Amino acid sequence: MKPLFTDHAFDFSARTALGHAGMGVGDVGMVLEAIADTTDGDATSWYDAWHGRADELSRAADAARAAGRLGTAAHLYLASSAFHDESFAFVDGMEDTSLLLPAFRAHRAAWDAFVACSDGRHLPIDLASEGVAMPGYLFRPDASGAARATLVVTNGSDGALSGLWATAIRPALDRGWNAVVFDGPGQQSLLFERDIPFRHDWEAVLTPVVDTLVARPDVDARALVGYGISQGGYWLPRALAFEHRFAAAVVDGGVVDVARSWNRTIPAQLLDLLRAGDRDGFNTAIASGPADPVRARTFAFRAKPYGGDTPYDVFAAAQRFTLEGLTDRITTPLLITDPDDEDFFGGQSRELHDALPGTKEIVRFTAEQGANRHCEPMARGLVGAVMTDFLAAHLPA
Repeated sequence: MKPLFTDHAFDFSARTALGHAGMGVGDVGMVLEAIADTTDGDATSWYDAWHGRADELSRAADAARAAGRLGTAAHLYLASSAFHDESFAFVDGMEDTSLLLPAFRAHRAAWDAFVACSDGRHLPIDLASEGVAMPGYLFRPDASGAARATLVVTNGSDGALSGLWATAIRPALDRGWNAVVFDGPGQQSLLFERDIPFRHDWEAVLTPVVDTLVARPDVDARALVGYGISQGGYWLPRALAFEHRFAAAVVDGGVVDVARSWNRTIPAQLLDLLRAGDRDGFNTAIASGPADPVRARTFAFRAKPYGGDTPYDVFAAAQRFTLEGLTDRITTPLLITDPDDEDFFGGQSRELHDALPGTKEIVRFTAEQGANRHCEPMARGLVGAVMTDFLAAHLPA
């Protein structure tokens, strides 16, 4: 497939939007119109193309809801939520980064309205980790309250909840399962509205979530399954080294060491300073480089979830996100996706697979299938089928 944009990040985001439309998150036609109205590599143009359509979708959804057409309203609200999320995908490349918070809040308002239009099938739920409230949502095939197998989703570093409809929620609902999604530390609302950074020890996040879920009558405690996408491919295995109540899990794809994607962006001399713990030397070397306002904004945006006041602090924090010394404790049956042309964590899916001691599978997705790139953006139907087949095979009879 020829690139949609020469800008690599724009091309990836456009493919993701198209792939999600194929799973019912909006419609392909409107995604293509937004792509056509975007100037390649221009962050402001991207924002304008997606933001305007997101507002149009919300207005149409409001009208449908007022008229009692909840099915139509739900479809439009989900699309609006996704388009608002797309609008701030490149806000770090814009001079006015203050647009992020209102765009995020519009995204979340549309998402909440989508949930509210479900006739009671889908619910907001209260989750918490060590006293930190985490917005959560329980998606159910119906409102009967029957106990069901439940897919618990760990999101990636910057993905929106609306994106999880295509990658995890709909595949679970199609199987007759529940799905649970939430914002954890460093993700979405906890970062944008409360400045709470990532945690490397995801077991401190996931275990309290499981504790809450197994106490619910609409969750079958014997039939919990897990899914981790993107950087969730690190967090979920990390948690599984300590949390053993999942019947099976999938990581899309596998991540052994998050810091490698950071470390490869700096020269060897800086990496030596980092490993030597030379905070002042590292920061001085970074500051002595040529001024680049766009690059500085991008770094600030990507660094914020890790916390820290200086570049050294951010890079040092990232070094903690590793499975070193933990893989032999992961006994949950695990499926690992391994797409061609992985953008960020190349080779780590195979590395994780080979290090695991228990039941494991690795599945390659190829360019010929249209299933290459990070998290297979253009093949979510195929990936959903493969992952739920694996999970179903490990559920109790």
